[in-house]
Amino acid sequence: MNSLGHLIVGAAVLSLAGIRPAEAQLGYEIHSTDTGSRFVIVRGSFDHEDDLSKFKDLVAREHPTVVGFDSPGGNVVKAIEFGHLIRSLGLSTLQVRQSECASACSLAFIGGVARFAEPGSIGVHKSSFSNTNGVQVADAVSEIQQLTAEVIGYMSEMGVDPGLLQVALSYDSDDIRYLSGSEMSRYKLTTSTAQDTSVARVEIPNGDPSPAPREQGRAVASLEVPVARSGTVRYPKGDAALKQAADPDSKSVALIRNGTPLTVDKVLGDWYAVSVGLQTGYMHYTWVRVDQFDEDAGDRRYVQVKSFDSFPAAEAFIKSSPVPLAAHLTAKKWFAITLKDTYAEQEAKDVANALKTHGLIAKDSIVTLGNTYVRRVCCE
Repeated sequence: MNSLGHLIVGAAVLSLAGIRPAEAQLGYEIHSTDTGSRFVIVRGSFDHEDDLSKFKDLVAREHPTVVGFDSPGGNVVKAIEFGHLIRSLGLSTLQVRQSECASACSLAFIGGVARFAEPGSIGVHKSSFSNTNGVQVADAVSEIQQLTAEVIGYMSEMGVDPGLLQVALSYDSDDIRYLSGSEMSRYKLTTSTAQDTSVARVEIPNGDPSPAPREQGRAVASLEVPVARSGTVRYPKGDAALKQAADPDSKSVALIRNGTPLTVDKVLGDWYAVSVGLQTGYMHYTWVRVDQFDEDAGDRRYVQVKSFDSFPAAEAFIKSSPVPLAAHLTAKKWFAITLKDTYAEQEAKDVANALKTHGLIAKDSIVTLGNTYVRRVCCE
């Protein structure tokens, strides 16, 4: 039986295992399925003083393959530590609606190598301080930011889309949002054997320097770059310089505000000859959002982690990454690799810094508006 099969069987047994109200401290119960597979039920709240060596000893002695939970949450750092332990021991996780796995418990759950959960069985919300007496506001804010970065890095390390954190942050600490099955799948909270083959192999015919990628014999996305004819100014600092010549050291004719429409009269390497109202001049191609390009994230930012000259190399990199990524054809016909989601400016910086800290993306990854991105070409 494969790992998913063990999880489903385990879920059926767990739902009949006599779930009791969660206790204050972690406790572990060993159970067996009819086929002899063994699994552990973890009960109680996660506390910073919990000794996880007891769980490790239990696994070494009883050889379970699956972990289930009956926990209202607790200490986030300890739940992350527990999740790391689950992953290091090669265990899978499951959750059923008859028992509770909410708040910090969801972080322990995602430590599973394979993960199965019934819709409505995992609850998320904001983290909170259990004791704020004597804590300065600045210190509290700093601690929250540090904890958020740690959670983002951990989610990415475990193969879960950090976008899940945005859902959690939408619900106060005294509220709970239970996730639907489709949400669990979307944010990769759960896994399945089908996931391994969800992205079909892309074939690039020989002899054509820029063919369209193909999925099972049909075109997926064109690698043709449309000619830039019009667009709008979009510059990180809010105003872009209209230059007298196609040279960064050239005199500035005017400062053009973001959102101002313009006409691209000619493409000159990395520069556009443009007309803005009655004025003419030159703008670097990275300062203009071209109307003829498909991608438009508005004021949101991409986190670009890598670039490749060939589509196969870009696709291979994405498939091997533990972090959800996307590839974008650029105006210069190379491929930019970014985190799959886009973010508000500060959020993008926070996410990028967290992932860099945990070694999940390159140190030279950048936050960008993505003006040069023509279209996403990989991978859904």
